[in-house]
Amino acid sequence: MNSIFKQRTCDLLSWSNEFFDEIFAQKPYRAIRVNPLKADLETVQSNFNFELKNTPFYKHSYYIPSDFEGVGNLPLHHAGGFYVQEPSASSVLSVIDAKPGEKILDLCAAPGGKSTGIAAALEGKGLLWSNEYVRNRATILLSNIERIGVTNAVVSSLAADYLCSSLEGFFDAVAVDAPCSGEGMWRHNELVEKQWSEDYVLKCAELQREILSAAASAVASGGRLIYSTCTFAKEENEDNVIWFLENHPEFTLEKIDAEFGMGGLSGNSEIDSKVRRIIPTNGGEGHFVARFGKSGEKSNHITEFKESITPQNKRIVTEFLSDNFLKTPNGILYEKNNLIYLVPEIAPQIKGDVLRYGILVGEIRKNRLEPAHALFTAAGVKPKRSIDLSLEDERLFSFLRGEEIRVEGEKGYTLVLANGVPLGFGKCSGTRLTNRYPKGLRILN
Repeated sequence: MNSIFKQRTCDLLSWSNEFFDEIFAQKPYRAIRVNPLKADLETVQSNFNFELKNTPFYKHSYYIPSDFEGVGNLPLHHAGGFYVQEPSASSVLSVIDAKPGEKILDLCAAPGGKSTGIAAALEGKGLLWSNEYVRNRATILLSNIERIGVTNAVVSSLAADYLCSSLEGFFDAVAVDAPCSGEGMWRHNELVEKQWSEDYVLKCAELQREILSAAASAVASGGRLIYSTCTFAKEENEDNVIWFLENHPEFTLEKIDAEFGMGGLSGNSEIDSKVRRIIPTNGGEGHFVARFGKSGEKSNHITEFKESITPQNKRIVTEFLSDNFLKTPNGILYEKNNLIYLVPEIAPQIKGDVLRYGILVGEIRKNRLEPAHALFTAAGVKPKRSIDLSLEDERLFSFLRGEEIRVEGEKGYTLVLANGVPLGFGKCSGTRLTNRYPKGLRILN
């Protein structure tokens, strides 16, 4: 154990060395978050042989045992029925308090825990813009957005200052779960200790201030900015709150009314009474969250995403959707490099590295549409043909391995559900289903 980190933590939290050793010898907390876009608690509970108990941090967050193995291979995880998320991290979702119809930016979004939680709260209405500057992490973010079944999201990999200045005053809420020194994940990830130093803490604090300043411009007047980290360091938490208020007078610090965690540790009661800290003795690994409100008149910033698809390809797509679906999300058809997307009607269009606008419908190949996995697994989409496999059905695991499975059904593209939760699709010949589950998602055993 790093002796400097240990001393800093004991001084900050008023712990003895012995108590620190006791706490950090324990296994980390783990949790899942039920995804109400695709499943309810009863359905998710059916995938576990122990009772799911609610965490104090968010209404859909539930503890799982620290030593539970193979959660990522469970069918309902593949289907997006739940998301694995460290329990205290879900507290940010309670503070954001997203409402259907809002426009929300998750600025530092990978791997997607907060974005997928925001999306669930939006219930397919409004817009979620999920951004991750590090490109390879952005691809992971996109995969999780798809798995959870989000229909009203834009996923990008853009610099914070460019994105926020391009969409100035557009969002009702902006979430900044900032890159940090990760002290709250010390028990969870051994890499945290390897990269940690006091200099690293200060570098993180400086970067966080840059991101916060950029984020401020994207918040609409009357909107809110949520700042969070998964570290204990005061330099990255309360000190940054104080700095932000001094440098952005258009914002005020709002009180977070929550029973979880504890107050701040700045020594300033006006600050400490409004923010929330979570440490291992509060039932989670470690998180800090603050919420700011922006004053002024409402912004009239409007950008329009216009339909962009050739008449021939539009006909191909609309005929395919009519032939194969009873219900698809509303949106604007957009074509790029033979790929067809269904874009949320209120999504703004900007230049730069945008990985995905809305849902990937499929690819035009030789005057036909090759449908995408995301189209069949999106929340609320209703294909005309489907097969529902129970969690005990051996064909379910065969499907997850990418194998052809035996079915009895009408010929054509067919949705495969796992205990009622959309999982993937294949093409039915009448007695067999050709597997279209993506190779990168398949289980190996």
